[in-house]
Amino acid sequence: MPKVAVYDIANKQIGDIELNESIFGVEMNGALIHQAVVMQLAAQRLGTHATKTRGLVNGGGRKPWKQKGTGHARSGSRRSPVWVGGGTVFGPTPRSYAFSMPRKQRRLAIKCALSDKVQSGDFVVLESLDFAAPKTKNVVKMLSDFGVETKALIITAEEAENVEKSSRNILGVKAINTCGLNVYDILNHNKLFITKDAISRIEEVLA
Repeated sequence: MPKVAVYDIANKQIGDIELNESIFGVEMNGALIHQAVVMQLAAQRLGTHATKTRGLVNGGGRKPWKQKGTGHARSGSRRSPVWVGGGTVFGPTPRSYAFSMPRKQRRLAIKCALSDKVQSGDFVVLESLDFAAPKTKNVVKMLSDFGVETKALIITAEEAENVEKSSRNILGVKAINTCGLNVYDILNHNKLFITKDAISRIEEVLA
């Protein structure tokens, strides 16, 4: 089983923990990771784009000119797509881009992303994490103690309002709980901070 150190928020090692190999020691599957990220980003697309077809544009209530004898090509409506100001043919319409993956594949993708962080050494386990009040300087000090200057993701077992509020004003730092764990956030942040309770919760769900 993978074994990693456990730290307090001041970057002092206070022990170690053995991780479940079936979750934190999974072989990387790039294709599955890509599909999971595309699925998540596709679900965030608004899909509100729209164009007017010939049935939606104004005008065209009568035939522009008679069928024969004018020298013009025959025409039945000013809303025809071949006319300037006419409707659009096969234009985009409001739609949802969301699609789904099997639950086993979604869970395996999260396992792959977590395992990649463990193998790369960007996986920091904290004994606990909670603040008495929401203060940005608390998270800034913690990141400084660990020498982190890049994007960081903080994962707690349950919703920690003070931790989330303390992180939201720092560019590149995001705090979530295990209920919101997802592949995109794991991969989009260079360093991952996770509490022991959060590891237990993840192993309970994904094992």
